Amino acid sequence: MKLKNSIMKKLMLLTLVLATMLGAAGCGNAGSSTDTKTTALDKEMESYYVTADWLKDNLENVVIIDARADKEYNAAHIKGAINVTWQMLSDMTVKQGEANWGVILPQAELEAKLGSLGIDGSKTVIVYNDPSGLGEEGRLLWSLRTAGIENSKMLNGGYPAWTAAQGETSTEAVKPAAVSFKITSPQYDSLLATTEYVKSNKDNIKLVDTRSTEEYNGSTNHGENYNGTKAYGHIEGAVSLPYSNLYNDDGTIKSIADLKAVFEAAGLKPEDEIVTYCTVGIRSGFTAEILRMCGYTNAKNYNGSFSEWAGSGLPYVK
Repeated sequence: MKLKNSIMKKLMLLTLVLATMLGAAGCGNAGSSTDTKTTALDKEMESYYVTADWLKDNLENVVIIDARADKEYNAAHIKGAINVTWQMLSDMTVKQGEANWGVILPQAELEAKLGSLGIDGSKTVIVYNDPSGLGEEGRLLWSLRTAGIENSKMLNGGYPAWTAAQGETSTEAVKPAAVSFKITSPQYDSLLATTEYVKSNKDNIKLVDTRSTEEYNGSTNHGENYNGTKAYGHIEGAVSLPYSNLYNDDGTIKSIADLKAVFEAAGLKPEDEIVTYCTVGIRSGFTAEILRMCGYTNAKNYNGSFSEWAGSGLPYVK
């Protein structure tokens, strides 16, 4: 009986040891997978994104832009960041539905505005947002690159990734010192599509609606209207590709392979001339930049988007 009890005890101990080893291995793999997903960048992403760890090591060498609303910025932001909303670089003198509402400022006005914000292109500019927003970080990146500032990038995972990495935050607003800035390599023609351009080239471009499926189908609306009457639906011929499909669940950007799979499923090819749109070029600006990052170098952002299209009395469908 004593021998039997001894054997049973040894078997129970062995089972416990094996279970502990397997559990540790499982936890280790999960942690490794999560770390890789949230911090590592594919090689192709390095000219468009930085990680929180990289930013922590380079704070003195960059200009940091918080693209969130001022209320969020004032609550807490990355220490040293300036608050620049997409509206600050856009024409907000007209109402939604009217021509040029929310469209990026003309070159002379844009360079003056960027200079007033202390941006002259001499330092790398890092833009961040909260991934639960509307892709404002991408709209700011698109605006900077339209101004010829190629050394501009986004923070992968945005503000949540920064706080998760225990990056330093502040509630003190930063007032940048104005500098002189001239746009020497404007990219309006290569990055911006106008209403007239879309009308004239509709049969030769791949038109991509980056709004939600509900907006595309016409069951909801983001304020688009024609003479005050709400407009529901999408531009005929456009494919639906919600910008939110480009993020992982944790708010980081998907891998290059996963992004390409999303674009291919939407019928897009690298050689296509692609024009993205949304309500006013925010979500579509983000999507256009992600497309270009993945090798779809003929992607443009229809800045006026569905607001200007419907507001001009042009046809749309549900």
